[in-house]
Amino acid sequence: MKGKRIMSHHIIEFDHECKTCKATGLYVGMAERSGCAVVCQYCNGTGKGHTKIEYDDFENRKPQTDVVWVVRCNPGICIGVGPNEENSTLTWDDFGWMPYEDWAHNMPFPEKSEMRRWTCPAWWYQCADYDKRPNWDECGCGAFSSCRHFPTKLSCWARFDREQASKVAE
Repeated sequence: MKGKRIMSHHIIEFDHECKTCKATGLYVGMAERSGCAVVCQYCNGTGKGHTKIEYDDFENRKPQTDVVWVVRCNPGICIGVGPNEENSTLTWDDFGWMPYEDWAHNMPFPEKSEMRRWTCPAWWYQCADYDKRPNWDECGCGAFSSCRHFPTKLSCWARFDREQASKVAE
């Protein structure tokens, strides 16, 4: 077939120094004291590591036929539609989605398609695009949901939107 590339499967295998024991066959960690060592569990004391890499040539992104909606990232929240614990019904609008077909055609996510109901800007952009994560002094320490401003996170989103708009205007 002229002009059609045939995808092929590749296997690369090689031996190398075990990274865990540095090719000694023995492991000394924080629990091994007074000149004691244990046999390295990764190389079974041989000092030799072995790596096998298998891959197929990349041709293009393959379709995913069982997906209807795409969310940019998941910052650790159960995503799905239907009834929830608050006796309300969740829709895809609660999660910042786009249709799979749009995503498959490389369209950008719509503006304000973050999981604004569930996350603050710092939490969302820590996962979605760290360069856009706000570094505000008043953000709380520890878990995002423990921040004193988290209950009023919509005001944080409003501030984020204003700051992003001013960056675009510059």
